[in-house]
Amino acid sequence: MSGNQGYPEQIEHMPRLPEYEYPPPWIPYAERMDHPDYNTDHRQFLPRKIQLIRERASEALGFNIRGGREHYCGVYVSKVMPNSEADRLGLKEADQILLVNDIDFESIDHSEAVKILKINTNIHMVVRYFPYGYDKTYDKNRPNQHQANRPVIGDPYHGET
Repeated sequence: MSGNQGYPEQIEHMPRLPEYEYPPPWIPYAERMDHPDYNTDHRQFLPRKIQLIRERASEALGFNIRGGREHYCGVYVSKVMPNSEADRLGLKEADQILLVNDIDFESIDHSEAVKILKINTNIHMVVRYFPYGYDKTYDKNRPNQHQANRPVIGDPYHGET
């Protein structure tokens, strides 16, 4: 270490903070009831049950997923095909899949989630709308599989300096 007050010379792998999000503009109280930035109805975020029944396992599910344990996040609905059974049942983009046929989907690999969804014709799901977690699936600052267990250069708590 040099004479820079005990800080390591190499700080190149320091984590980056997300950009600051400014609060929404001020809205007069009377206009807040129907304004999306001031929606206080938390019921939309509560878990809900959906039962999707297909005649054959080869039929399309009507939705796509993204995420999984290897991506350091849950499994989320990334697209719902218009006019599909999933669409009619109310499944929507940014729904986090919590359970499928009593199997925990909160810490499952993506490929295992796909397999479970595709092989079943009677799918009992518990989902919740969670856009914050879904947006994190697009976060490029998350550690990838190869960086997750690698110590930060110059980190005095995890590895050599």
